[in-house]
Amino acid sequence: MTSPNVRNRIKELRGERGWTQQQLADAVGVSRQSINSIERERYVPSLPLALTFARVFGCSTEQIFTLESRR
Repeated sequence: MTSPNVRNRIKELRGERGWTQQQLADAVGVSRQSINSIERERYVPSLPLALTFARVFGCSTEQIFTLESRR
């Protein structure tokens, strides 16, 4: 069985609000480089960070993150 991919809408949601990567990083308590890695789907955030994104964006984690099976 292959591990699933986690897709996200962080860049899209950040853009809708007109925020820079640094502004979002400050809001969730991580570095700008972490935001960049998450947006490029090179890094999957921890559950606490995912929940923080949901709180900051005012939506559910399911509206931000999607689990996809790799084939």
